[in-house]
Amino acid sequence: MTNITIRKEPDGTYRQLVCAGHAGFAKAGRDIVCASVSVLVINTINALEELAGESFETMVNEEDGYIQCNFPHPLQEHSVFLLDAMVYGLENIQKEYGKKYLKVKFEEV
Repeated sequence: MTNITIRKEPDGTYRQLVCAGHAGFAKAGRDIVCASVSVLVINTINALEELAGESFETMVNEEDGYIQCNFPHPLQEHSVFLLDAMVYGLENIQKEYGKKYLKVKFEEV
């Protein structure tokens, strides 16, 4: 199962994104849930950095399916929109395929 944890401050400011694990929907190379999650998360991270010019800390372990992004300062409005769009996509994948393969949770920091 892939676990996505999104940590926000009480005012809604994004502070951290953690994506951990492989979905296990199908064999490696054929897992459409894992591929969909990866595309959404990696594309959002790349867009935040390259298109929005955000700076943040990232830790990655591809073998374990682990990505962590720490946002040390409040993000620009368009960057928040990018993350909101990613969350929307992830929640829809969770609804479609179930929490057996993808679990999205929010924590307040």
